[in-house]
Amino acid sequence: MKLTILGCHSATPGINSNPTAQVLEIKNHMFLIDCGEGTQVQLRRSKVKFSRIKHIFISHLHGDHYFGLIGLVNTFSLLTRETELHIYAPKGLKEVILLQMKLSASWTKYPLIFHELSANESELIYEDDKVEVHTIPLKHRIYTNGFLFKEKENERKIDINLVTEANINKAYFRKLKQGFDVENEDGVLISNQKVTKDPIAAKSYAFCSDTIYNEDIIPIIKDCTILYHESTFLDKNESLCIPTKHSTAKQAATIAKKANVETLILGHYSTRYNGYEDFKSEAKTVFDNVLLSKDGKSFNFD
Repeated sequence: MKLTILGCHSATPGINSNPTAQVLEIKNHMFLIDCGEGTQVQLRRSKVKFSRIKHIFISHLHGDHYFGLIGLVNTFSLLTRETELHIYAPKGLKEVILLQMKLSASWTKYPLIFHELSANESELIYEDDKVEVHTIPLKHRIYTNGFLFKEKENERKIDINLVTEANINKAYFRKLKQGFDVENEDGVLISNQKVTKDPIAAKSYAFCSDTIYNEDIIPIIKDCTILYHESTFLDKNESLCIPTKHSTAKQAATIAKKANVETLILGHYSTRYNGYEDFKSEAKTVFDNVLLSKDGKSFNFD
C-alpha cells in the first residue's frame, strides 16, 4: 500500500502549499482522494499516470477539496480517455460538474459516473474481490465523509517444498491458498496448516478530513493500519475548532489512540503556521507513531 500526498493544507493554495488531494495505491488500484485546486499539476509532479485513476472520492463540497475536479475531468477528455470514471461524492457535486460542462460545452467523451452520497451512517460504497471502501461520517460545517479503504484478507502462502513432500497435486493449490485441507495423490487428507504459511495481514487506510473531534468514528476505524486525520490547528488555537469545525493535532492523536490504529498521519494544516514539527510534537504527547504529511511526499506501507 502506497500513499502519495499531493496537497495537505487547508483553505487557500499557496506557492508551496497545496489544498487537499491524495493518491492511494492499494491492491493494484489507484484511488484519488479529494481534488483541491492544482491537483492535476501535483499528479504530474508525482508522475502519476492519469489513465490509472478510475475512482475519485470527494469528502465534501468546500472548494479546497474539489475545485480541481472539473479541470481534471476536462483534461481526461483532452487526453482522449475512453475508460469510465467513477466519482463518489456528496449529493450536489454532480449538478455542479454537469453545469460547468454544459456552460462550457465540454462534455466528456468517456463515461462519467457519479455516486451521490447522502447517508449519515457508514455505508459500503465500493467493493471488488480485493478491496472495499466504506464512508466515515464526519462532523464539519457541511455534509462530509471520510473514507475507509480495506484490503480483503490475503490468501495463504503455499510452502512448495512441504507441498511436494506431501505429494499434493497442483490442481489443489488453489484450494490450499483458500485455506482448505486437501487429499494428496495417495488419498490421505493433508492439513492446510502443515503445508501453507499465514498470509500477509490485510491493511486498511482511513482518511478523515475535515472534522471536529468526533469519537463516533472510533468503531469504524478501530484497529486500522493507517489513519490520516486532519490537524488544522495547534493546541494553543483549540478555541478555533468549535466555530470552524476542525481539529487539533492533539485531538487527532487522541482519536488514533482510542481507535488503536498503528500509524497516524497528520495533515490539513492551517497556513497560519510557519512549520509543522510542532504538530508532531503535540500529537506525540498522546500517541507515539506519528508522521507528518507534506506536499509531494509518499509513504510506503509494505
